[in-house]
Amino acid sequence: MVSTRRPGESSEDDAAAAIPSPTGPTDGRARPEAIHLPVMRDRIVELLAPALREPGAVFVDCTLGLGGHTAALLDACPGARAVGLDRDPDALATAGERLAVYGDRVTAVRAVYDEIGEVIGELGIPRVDAVLADLGLSSLQIDARDRGFAYAVDAPLDMRMGQEGPTAADVVNTYGAPQLSRILSRYGEERFADRIARAIVSAREQAPFVTSARLVEVIASAIPAAARHTGGHPAKRTFQALRIEVNRELEALEGMLPAALDSLAVGGRIAVLAYHSLEDRLVKHAFRDASTSRAPRDLPIVPEELQPAFTLLTKGAERPTDDETASNPRAASARLRAAQRIKES
Repeated sequence: MVSTRRPGESSEDDAAAAIPSPTGPTDGRARPEAIHLPVMRDRIVELLAPALREPGAVFVDCTLGLGGHTAALLDACPGARAVGLDRDPDALATAGERLAVYGDRVTAVRAVYDEIGEVIGELGIPRVDAVLADLGLSSLQIDARDRGFAYAVDAPLDMRMGQEGPTAADVVNTYGAPQLSRILSRYGEERFADRIARAIVSAREQAPFVTSARLVEVIASAIPAAARHTGGHPAKRTFQALRIEVNRELEALEGMLPAALDSLAVGGRIAVLAYHSLEDRLVKHAFRDASTSRAPRDLPIVPEELQPAFTLLTKGAERPTDDETASNPRAASARLRAAQRIKES
C-alpha cells in the first residue's frame, strides 16, 4: 500500500491510494524493469538481514527511491515487511510499481526521513528491526531532466526532491551575496564561494536565473581559469550546495539519525549510505556517540547503565568494490556505515 499523505495528516484518502497501473507510467518516470542495481546492495543485505529473520520483522527504508534495496531485503527475508519513506511523489509511484508484487508486505509513505518516528508511531509500530538510509539523489531524480539536479543539461532550476517549497531558482535569485557565499562554502566546500556568490548577484541584476545552463556559465566564469579544469565540473560543488539548501538535507539528516537509532529494538540494525563528507561526518559522529561508553575513562568497572547501547558493524566507512564502481559510476563516492543496538539506552 502506498500512502501519499504526510505524517499527521488525515488518512481518509488512504483507501484510495492505489499502486500505479503495471502497464507503466506515461509521465516520464523510470520503468521498474529499467532500474539500475542499487549501490552496495549485497553488502547492505548482508548487514541488515540477520535482524530480519524472524516472521513479522519490520524494516524502514528511509529513502525508498526506486525500491531496489527494499526489494532485495524482502527477497532475502521472506517473513519481513517494509515501511518505505520518500518525499518524492514520483519515486513513490515508481517504487509502487516495482514493489506491487510484495502486496501488503510494503507500506510506503510520503515523508522526509527525519519523520521516521512519527511515521512508525502512526502505523502502530513500537520498534523496528532494521533501518536503511541511502542518502543523496536517486537515479530517478538525476535522470529526470526537468528536475534541474544535473548541471550537464539545461533545465529549470528546481532541485526540489519533494516538489514543494522554494526552488533553486528562488535561492539564487533572492539570497544576498553573503548568504549565498556561506551556503556554497558550507554545503559545497567551494573555495571560490565568495567569487561565485558575487557573480551570481551581479548576473541576476541583468535577468533572473531560470534554467541551469546560464547559472553554469556564471559559475565557470567566476572561477579562475587555472582551477576550472581540476576537481571535476566547475559547477559540481555549487549545485550540491544549492540542492542541500533547497531540501534542508543536512538538517533532516541531523534529525533522522537519533530518531532512527531510537526506533530500533534490541538486536536491530541500521545502515546508512552517504555520498559526501558532510553527510558521512554526521553519520560517523552519531554512530560513534551511540557506541561509546558514558563512563569516565578511569572507571575500572563500567556499570550496565553506562555501557553503550550500540556496537559498530563496520570498521570505518566501507566503500564499493572496484567492480561495482566500474559498472555503476554513481556508486564511486558511496560510504557505508552500520551499527547494531545491543541494549536499551
